[in-house]
Amino acid sequence: MEYLCKLWREEEGQDIAEYAVMLAVILVIVVGTIRLIGSNANNVFSNVASSIQ
Repeated sequence: MEYLCKLWREEEGQDIAEYAVMLAVILVIVVGTIRLIGSNANNVFSNVASSIQ
């Protein structure tokens, strides 16, 4: 029981969990942005290629 209380009061694990959540949110935002820009860039390049031909 004393070990569980010590783990509950320890803050190092909470810091790591907070950083992991923050990293996950940043990764989701980056991946979403890349997917959005990627599809738009593909459309732009297709339009340019069509107009050149």
